[in-house]
Amino acid sequence: MPGESFLSLIDEVDRHPGLQLVSVRHESGAAFMADADARLTGVPAVAMASRGPGSSNLAIGVHTARQDSTPMVVLLGQVDSQLRGREAFQEVDLTAFYGPITKWAVTAERAEDVPELVARGWQIATSGRPGPVAIAIPSDFVDAEAAELQRGGRRAGAAGEQSHLAATASDLAARLLAARRPVAIAGEGARPARDHLVAAAERFGIGVCTSFRRQDAFPVDHPNFLGHLALATPDATVDAVTGADLLVVIGTRLDEITTQRYRLPAPGTEVVPIGRYGHGGIDADPADLLAALARHDGPARALDWAPVHAAVDAWSTPPAVATDGGVHPAAVISALHRQLPPDGIVTNDAGNFAAFLHRYWRFPATTTQLAPVNGAMGYAVPAAVAAATAAPERTAVAVVGDGGVLMTGQEIETAVRLGAPVVVLVLQNGMYGTIAMHQARDLGRTSGVDIGAVDLVRWAEGLGAAAYGVTEAGELDEALGRAVTGRRPAVVAVRTDPDVISPTATLAGLLERVPV
Repeated sequence: MPGESFLSLIDEVDRHPGLQLVSVRHESGAAFMADADARLTGVPAVAMASRGPGSSNLAIGVHTARQDSTPMVVLLGQVDSQLRGREAFQEVDLTAFYGPITKWAVTAERAEDVPELVARGWQIATSGRPGPVAIAIPSDFVDAEAAELQRGGRRAGAAGEQSHLAATASDLAARLLAARRPVAIAGEGARPARDHLVAAAERFGIGVCTSFRRQDAFPVDHPNFLGHLALATPDATVDAVTGADLLVVIGTRLDEITTQRYRLPAPGTEVVPIGRYGHGGIDADPADLLAALARHDGPARALDWAPVHAAVDAWSTPPAVATDGGVHPAAVISALHRQLPPDGIVTNDAGNFAAFLHRYWRFPATTTQLAPVNGAMGYAVPAAVAAATAAPERTAVAVVGDGGVLMTGQEIETAVRLGAPVVVLVLQNGMYGTIAMHQARDLGRTSGVDIGAVDLVRWAEGLGAAAYGVTEAGELDEALGRAVTGRRPAVVAVRTDPDVISPTATLAGLLERVPV
């Protein structure tokens, strides 16, 4: 987001032949886009914002990157160096502000330090458990001339590292073969080596779950797939993880949602984390270790996970239901399945509508999911814009509620300006559904959750996008088909039934159960 504290930096990036400058409509959009771009490409993107107000707006996406283990470099403009510490105009102590939500936060004390700080920040962001770093640069340092920092050279000890990796893989293979019921939880760090994870699962009889909002880490149609550990999880999945005697945690944190509010793993389960996503475990890149494990010579064995897989499959089958007050959310997900190409990119926002996506979306092996594990609303649209910019040959679809789209949907203008063919699928039920559900269940009434009957079709057209309104299930396929094949920014606004609050409950039913 352009700001007066780093004018020369914006100018230099815009004129650099190897860089793309993307100007956004809100700083949160910049951070969400940087998060999505890094996840899709494997290379950190740079998010830039200006001092106090700008850095405050940017923070939500930086917190997302921290909890999602996404590498990101954040460059923050700061007040002039001679004005620091005097509460100058828009001044914030950015090192203190960003410290808790980054791997490393620093303010440049001298102009000549900036190249070294950026190089060090890049290394920190991409090593171990990936994450964001923040570098604050006083505005008078931005104009300083600096010699180009030369870095490179081969890493020492590569042969020794490969030997150690092979030995580590051999030890893990023995532990897997000795286990009675080995289960793996696959997350972000497992995605780059999904084929190797499949090979290892087949060779050693590993049942595989995916961590929260990492549903693309393992193919759902594989007989060793045991389900997605989310806010709503089938009993068969929880029982399989509970019954594991060896739990291999691959490239993910054991966060609150994945562990079902820290009830998993069960006491007595041996836990082996791979990657620096937790304490202890195997300090190796998950993709490298999975590749070594898949290549490992030695005995193999198969385990029958069919009953668990069948139960998860049945739980995830969309119901054939109709409603009187709008389109059923499950019908929206089913139509998206029919219309999205197999190599599509799905970005999903936070909200109760996402429960239908998580439960009923069957991720093909070539589909990518980008979603915030910290539950940040407003993620999906900027993330899809970034995905459509980074991979224009693929179809990027943001699945979002009306609450989330009204937070960051202005980035549709960014997509129009860039020519990024993003599709925004809005499930519009006129409320903040998650909060309404909790209020109805706990209080027997709702308050502060209503969203007006916004005409999202006219709104989207005003931003320059194609737009399609859907009020009946029979209109879904045509609208989505036109949006997907149109190859231009498009919004499909679906009026969903506000009473269908989750896959297992209605709002009216919850309100009736609590005496007012």
